[in-house]
Amino acid sequence: MKEQAGSVMFPGFQNPQLYESILEALKTGVYVVDRQKRIVFWNDGAERITGYLRHEVVGHLCEQNVLKHCNGEACELCGDACPLSTALRDAKSVEATGFIHHKAGHRILVQSWTIPVRDEHGSIIGAVASFDARHIVPEPDRRENDLSSYGVLDSATGAANRMMLQTRLRETLTTFLELNIPFGILCIQLGDLNAFRSSYGQEAATTMLRVMAQTIEISVRPTDLVGRWSEDQFLVILTNCNLAAFEMIRERVRKMVASSGIEWWGEELHIRAGVEKTTAEAQDTFERLLERVEHSFRQIKGERASAATAGEQGSAS
Repeated sequence: MKEQAGSVMFPGFQNPQLYESILEALKTGVYVVDRQKRIVFWNDGAERITGYLRHEVVGHLCEQNVLKHCNGEACELCGDACPLSTALRDAKSVEATGFIHHKAGHRILVQSWTIPVRDEHGSIIGAVASFDARHIVPEPDRRENDLSSYGVLDSATGAANRMMLQTRLRETLTTFLELNIPFGILCIQLGDLNAFRSSYGQEAATTMLRVMAQTIEISVRPTDLVGRWSEDQFLVILTNCNLAAFEMIRERVRKMVASSGIEWWGEELHIRAGVEKTTAEAQDTFERLLERVEHSFRQIKGERASAATAGEQGSAS
């Protein structure tokens, strides 16, 4: 009776293909998987948010690195802890907040809702997930529209350049000394960028730098400033940041940059990165603060050199 009433009241809405076309056109990301977590549906919103087109994901398992998840605590959520696995196993809806990889390599913070899909007999045959980006890293060209004319952005990454970082450091240090508002500094040192460039070319190196900058930005707060300190170094100024928050953000940045990379001619490329921290001290001057920043970068390089030497000695023995 309901079916007949529906046909009379809404005769134009009885074609199932109509609903599929509606789902496909949504700006919210929507995808469907079977019980093996093989992707069987991928809409326009999912393409827009992740950068992956339908033909690149449909028919692939999530475990095949099509969708990589990270909640900022444990680095990978694929497996039993992922929302899809939970929905399929527990037969209930799951809401989650976490990070996914964009095709370009950087991370995107998303809010997702996953529910099990049942057939006409009530058996679970898969799951459907919808997701929205909670915070998209501003594209470099959008920032450039506002700031490039002032010469304060790094041309390769779109992040703040060294001059802008130094200006913010002076301001933040003055605020700390006068008002005792704490702040922290993260120093991120990339691995052998020259070797990476020699192996894969300048374009790959520039892409990796841009992905690293975007990954760091999505890992910190909107009030923090991320910039390129030198060719293979990034600096983050964490404003109004107490010790507990400082440690939490540092660990999140470390995990996020460790799992970031780019897809280059069918190959997934990564570059190692070390993360150290420093803070301002009472009676600090700007010059003393810069000395500790440089010391942090040297410390990362020293630890890496020691690890490489130990590895060579282990291989020799």
